[in-house]
Amino acid sequence: MPIKPKATKSVAKQTAKKTITKKATLDFVGGWSYAPSPESKDHIRLEKKYGHFINGEFVKPSAGKYMATHSPSTEEHLADVALGDAADVDKAVKAARKAYDTVWSKMPASERGKYLYRIARMIQERARELSVIESMDGGKSIRESRDIDIPIAAAHFFYYAGWADKLEYAFPNRTVTSVGVAGQIIPWNFPLLMAAWKIAPALACGNTVVLKPAETTPLTALKLAEIIRDCGLPPGVVNIVTGDGRAGAALVSHPDIDKIAFTGSTDVGKIIQKAIAGTNKKITLELGGKAANIIFEDAPIDQAVEGIINGIFFNQGHVCCAGSRLFVQEGIADKVIRKLKDRMETLVVGDPLDKNTDIGAINSREQLDKINHYLKLGVKEGAEMWQSSCAVPRKGNFCRPTIFLHASQSHRIVQEEIFGPVLAIQTFRTVEEVLEKANNTPYGLSAGVWTDKGSKIFNMTSRLRAGVVWANTYNKFDPTSPFGGYKESGFGREGGLHGLLPYVNLK
Repeated sequence: MPIKPKATKSVAKQTAKKTITKKATLDFVGGWSYAPSPESKDHIRLEKKYGHFINGEFVKPSAGKYMATHSPSTEEHLADVALGDAADVDKAVKAARKAYDTVWSKMPASERGKYLYRIARMIQERARELSVIESMDGGKSIRESRDIDIPIAAAHFFYYAGWADKLEYAFPNRTVTSVGVAGQIIPWNFPLLMAAWKIAPALACGNTVVLKPAETTPLTALKLAEIIRDCGLPPGVVNIVTGDGRAGAALVSHPDIDKIAFTGSTDVGKIIQKAIAGTNKKITLELGGKAANIIFEDAPIDQAVEGIINGIFFNQGHVCCAGSRLFVQEGIADKVIRKLKDRMETLVVGDPLDKNTDIGAINSREQLDKINHYLKLGVKEGAEMWQSSCAVPRKGNFCRPTIFLHASQSHRIVQEEIFGPVLAIQTFRTVEEVLEKANNTPYGLSAGVWTDKGSKIFNMTSRLRAGVVWANTYNKFDPTSPFGGYKESGFGREGGLHGLLPYVNLK
């Protein structure tokens, strides 16, 4: 179970004003308790057992082994999926190579675009089913799956469908050719969206793909395989091999892979980079982050507080670009923290499929244990921990939204990626001070700036060492906009025109 909040006066006072009955399953919001509003699961279809998707069909794993995937919120068994090994990866790569040599690279670009458009439309048609499965398998709230993940996944296929026959305009005065077979490995925090980020630009540029989804969240990738099969995409153009890290390692080391795209932890990214050293494989890495969210005294405070909530809590902190470090100018620090605590008290932690839920389940018990380890560590290091007093389900992997006050640059909760609903707060006085603090991290993926001065925004964005900097908003994504980081947050960009570059050779 998550660590209980300290019995601070503010928590005790707020709790005293509330009367939570035994029947109440949700926390009070604005003085009222919400009745449960669960999204139906009757319309979804899950197979009891899934094989790998290779050469246009589902096939049994070579070793005959399967692994179970469970709901992190209810702990129920959802399905068994194939446990891939090097033999399965080899089959998938051979299928992708054959499809590349004989069909996909020779197909007119305008025809490739039609397939991408068809995939996008079918994602839209099956959006309700996909969003429910995403929340069941990954733990995120249905509001986020329904309103963000699935629509943006479809939008990426739409966007790159438009680029397929316009590559000569994307790279003027250059000869553009495809790379070949791309090996792609995605994490558990945005299963379908990450698949779309990687598959769509690769196909638009004429490449074929072998995708390895995260072992804890494979189901929407397998549902995407069904869409790919049903839309008539030529066999072998997209192959999906499920499994653990051994399947990923086999994909990285396979000699017939031309391009590796990986999103995940910095530690694994370093291992992959070493593994392909000395080869001709192209690589892009989108790794960890420890983003700074900076609020100046002239910022729209209520808007900024909502941006903080959106940046770290609505997604359970399961975003590499989550605004997990908050810097507040001293003059407004007390006001911002008070408003932040008040807003946190309204957040509902619970069933991801309930439309009232703000914060769903942590993806796995292992990840929850890691978060709890950092909560204990933050207290041990001397920071003041404060958690909301919301009710938390006893079953499943759940954690209350948490802030740490009086944090310092030396604290590990400030320097290390936690990947949970945990926010470390520091204050600052000057622009130079906050720039030094914000850039004092091995990561450089994203940041946020809150101020009503345009000149201050431009000054900050030019000096923050982050790949993406949001101004007076946070965690806004669009397929036309590139995303990626600096330093130990990786290299290369996904999304936008920049997202085509890793999948082409230019002369």
